[in-house]
Amino acid sequence: MLQRKVILAIADGVGDRPHPLLNHETPLEFAKTPHLDKLALMGISGMMDLIGSGIPVGTDMGHMILFGYQPHHYPGRGPIEALGIGMEVQEGDVVLRCNFATVDDNGIVVDRRAGRIRQGTDEIADAINGLELQGVKVYVKPATEHRAVLILRGAGLSENISDSDPKAPNDGCPYQEVQPLDDSEESKRTASILNNLLSKFHAILSDHPVNAKRVEQGKLPANFLLTRGAGKLARLEPVTDELNIKGSCIAGESTVLGVARLAGFKAITDSSMTGNIDTNIELKAKLAIEEIAHSDMVLVHFKAPDLKGHDNEPLEKAKAIEQFDKMVGLIAQGLPDNTYLALAADHSTPCEVGEHTGDPVPVLIYGPSVRRDRNWRYNEIDCAYGGLGHLTGNEFVRTLYGLMGRVKKLGN
Repeated sequence: MLQRKVILAIADGVGDRPHPLLNHETPLEFAKTPHLDKLALMGISGMMDLIGSGIPVGTDMGHMILFGYQPHHYPGRGPIEALGIGMEVQEGDVVLRCNFATVDDNGIVVDRRAGRIRQGTDEIADAINGLELQGVKVYVKPATEHRAVLILRGAGLSENISDSDPKAPNDGCPYQEVQPLDDSEESKRTASILNNLLSKFHAILSDHPVNAKRVEQGKLPANFLLTRGAGKLARLEPVTDELNIKGSCIAGESTVLGVARLAGFKAITDSSMTGNIDTNIELKAKLAIEEIAHSDMVLVHFKAPDLKGHDNEPLEKAKAIEQFDKMVGLIAQGLPDNTYLALAADHSTPCEVGEHTGDPVPVLIYGPSVRRDRNWRYNEIDCAYGGLGHLTGNEFVRTLYGLMGRVKKLGN
């Protein structure tokens, strides 16, 4: 069977809704995207629901689907984040995804991201890393920007606990007391220990020199750790083994890198890949072309549209999309003849909502012998008329695998 390759460029959270500040267009419609539109003209497009109509997904779940997993494979956000930053996770560990955050003396969340802190997180994490309480040892490591990972290691622990993070847009609300989600003694013990640890974290971080300096500079202190997504590492068959392929993933976001490692993809990052609009698109494009030379599939991730959607900044989201367009243009320039270039997103993050929604996202495939449709623009409106029609995430990924020659024939 003819076997070809795929580069999949993912614009995180790119889907949106028409906005009055953009002449009632979506950021994708409003942005100048000559490279994306050229691929639409030369390729085939459609719309995708990651799971099903109207169902919102997180970045972790969205990317698990784009890497080829089913929703029931989901191990929890914490273990994915830990894999993404190279933390060792042992059997029985409870792993949580965290935000460095700002709370006041009454536990009110002032900012869930501590002003999107970037510098000093290593020192802050070191101050609470290694604490022990009731036979449970704590491991803390910073991740992308304001994010971090917390591992609880000890006997008798359960991942069935609630989040302390009130989640956007709930700045101004108190952080949530962690609750057991079942009646087991393990869940009750884990919730109790974590609540005590959060109080200790706040006491230690409130007096930390990094935070004292931030306050002097008029910045918000990272004096708390908001937790969510508790989980234990699942043992999943790597997608690369199942399909007998080699894969690479280029990203600056720890969640995406974690899913990549789970799926058996080579995870590639660099300090210049910031996970924001200032990420190094030239390096990402260069690495994508280099990696596809000895891989079957390469995923290239671009985070900024999602951040601007969360921050309700439609004009900035359009600018982020224009950066994604430039990155895709650079990839297209060096695209080998035997390789498809596909575009997708892991979910929609409409600016008016400031959170993930179940709105479908546009998808596109360009490359050798693709059935070109009559669409010539890449956005949420025009792609709805494309030849791929309306697919689920698994159907879109299976379409890519089929073009690669990796889907087995059913029947004789």
